[in-house]
This record gives sequence, structure tokens and C-alpha cells, in this order.
Amino acid sequence: MTGVLRGEGAGRPGFGPGRGLLPAGRLSPDWARTFDAVPRALFTPPRVWSHDMATGGSVLVDREADPGAWRAATEADVPLVTQWDDGAHDGPGPGAVPTSSLSMPSVVASMLRDLDVRPGLRVLDVGTGCGWNAGLLAHRLGPGRVVSVEWDRSVSAVAVAHLQRAGLEVELVVGDGQLGRPGGKPFDRVVVTYGVREIAPAWLAQSRPGGVVLAPWGTDFSPLDAVVRLEVRPDGTAHGRFTGLVEFMKARNQRLVFPEHAAYVPEFPGSADTRHRTALGADALGDRWAGQRFVVGLAVPDVTHLVHRQEDGTVVVWCYGLSDRSWAAVVWRDEGTPEATVYQAGPRRLWESVERALAWWRDRGRPEPTRFGLTAGPGGAVPWLDSPACPVPQYR
Repeated sequence: MTGVLRGEGAGRPGFGPGRGLLPAGRLSPDWARTFDAVPRALFTPPRVWSHDMATGGSVLVDREADPGAWRAATEADVPLVTQWDDGAHDGPGPGAVPTSSLSMPSVVASMLRDLDVRPGLRVLDVGTGCGWNAGLLAHRLGPGRVVSVEWDRSVSAVAVAHLQRAGLEVELVVGDGQLGRPGGKPFDRVVVTYGVREIAPAWLAQSRPGGVVLAPWGTDFSPLDAVVRLEVRPDGTAHGRFTGLVEFMKARNQRLVFPEHAAYVPEFPGSADTRHRTALGADALGDRWAGQRFVVGLAVPDVTHLVHRQEDGTVVVWCYGLSDRSWAAVVWRDEGTPEATVYQAGPRRLWESVERALAWWRDRGRPEPTRFGLTAGPGGAVPWLDSPACPVPQYR
């Protein structure tokens, strides 16, 4: 399981399992009892990498070498990376890509609150990881009520040991979580514990009408996700709002392979075929957690971007088309200068699309991500603002 929540308690040492979350309004008393009974420490491997929210770095915490630091890490409201590079890395330092982890307790609590489970319901937990989320659900719902699917056989084996030690009964399946649990009874709730770029049709098909699918969903424009709470309709479609921004590790088959710069831009700026000035400042897209980054992704499909801040104060925003070789570079010679030069090439004018998306967002009063939602079905997902009757425009 993965997940980072914007702000709110990040990195507080001694952030207790249930009682520490209760004052923040994240847990009802019954969930607080479950968090106390099923602490994260029971599901934490002996070696984990504690993620520093301020620096973005990850540091090894070894239970044998420093039991006190390990215990503190399990109780802190920070993500704990449990696997790097799909298991290929095992050194003391962090690997290249984190591929499995234990989420921040505040993320887990928020998603379980949004899931709204009640006695008698059946839940499909997609992405078992170390088993903590499945264990919390099993404690709350009882035996025979939770099915959890994990792609990585070695990760699933760790979850089996954790759940057995905790005395909790969960049906664990090794397989592709996007296929759900074929052949079983319909589920009342489906909760996905990794970031996705599409809502799998199987999650909708295996949910009963009136059921809920909860998933961190986003676009390739940025790593941001937002948790979407979809209610399933009798016709097999689902719709619902986003509940808040998060950042999760992505599904293995939906990870962004970042474009090779030289393949897009063999010579800069000589390979640009257009250039113009933009009045947008270097802060137009905001910081890492800015809602407009998420909104631009909804409105500008098949594009990703990065921000490069150079030592001389120059800021460059690069945009790359993912369905073609279009690119754009926006260069501010000084971050405080309101105007910049835009260089573009390819069949699409990517920065012009970003400008139009930002103008649309500003004209509507800069709505927060929680005013947006999705309608999902076999044909894909359509984002909207305030209601399905107001789809987000697509600037291609």
C-alpha cells in the first residue's frame, strides 16, 4: 500500500494508531478502536525506509539495529517504503523507484472513512501490500468479508504472515488487481491502494448496484492523484466526486515512462517551429500540491511536464506529448519576471493548451479538486466540474 496526503500531521513522531487520529476528526470511535487493535507495527517488516515529507528522501530504519527508531517510524504519520524496484533492490540506501509501502496512517484513515463500510458488507481490497489495510477491514467486518488482491507473490507472502500473526482472516489472491476477483459474489465496496490512470471495468462489473469504488485516480500531467469515490449504477457505470489530493505509487502497468528529451528536442531552441510570449508567471502551475496541476491534467490529455530551476535563476517548464512528439518549453529568465518566452514544436501547441486550461480554471473561480468528479464506464472516465452535466473541456 502506498500514499502521501497533502500536509496535515506529516512527520509527527508518536502519532498513535487510533487515539492520535481521533482528535483530527479522521476517525469515528469505532474505527479508532480498530486502529488501536490493529497497529501498523504488526504489519511493518523489520527493514523499511522512512520517507521524509520535507526533503523527499528515504532513510533505512532497521529493527535489529535500532528498535526504538523502528517503533517510532511505525507510529509516525509518514509513508514507509517496504520495496524498491519491484524487489530488485535490497541495499541499505534507497533504490530508484519505490514499489511497495505502508501509507501514512492519515491517508489510510481518510480512505476508510470515505469507503463507509458497515457490518455485513463485502469488500475487495486491491493492492494488498503488507496487509495492513486488509487487516483493518477484516477486524471491522469479520471473517469472510474481505478479499485482497496483490500482484507480487513475495509481497503477498509477507502479508499472509502478518495477517496470521494478527489473527485476522482475509482471502488473499495473487493476481492482477485490475481484474478484481473473478467468479466471486458482487462486492459492496472496492478500495484501491495504488494510483491509477484508469478505472478498471472489472471493479465496476464486480460491484453491486449502489456499491462504492474508491481509488486514487490521476493523469500523467503530474504525479498527483485525487481519491475518487464512485457510486455504481445499475447500468454498470459509476460517478462521484474527488475527496482530496494524494500521491500514490502507480499501478505497475500504468507507471509513466518519462519521455527521452533528446528524442523530442534534438536541438534547443533551434528545433522549435513557433515561439511567442506568455504573460503567465513561473508560479502559474503552483507548487507540488497545487490544485491547478491536477486540473490541467484533467483538461489537457496525453501530456506530462517537469519544472527545471537553474542555478542562475532561470525557470523552464517542459511539456511533452505522450501520444505524439509535440513539445513546449517556457523560459523565465528570472522567476520573478511575469513574462516568458514559449518555444513549441510538433502537431500540438502544448503550452497554448495549458494556458487555455488555466484560463478556464481561473474563469470559474479557481475551484478546488473536491468540486470535480468522474463518470466512469467501460469506455473510460469523463471528468466534470460540480456535476456530470458540466464536463471538463478537453484542450488538445
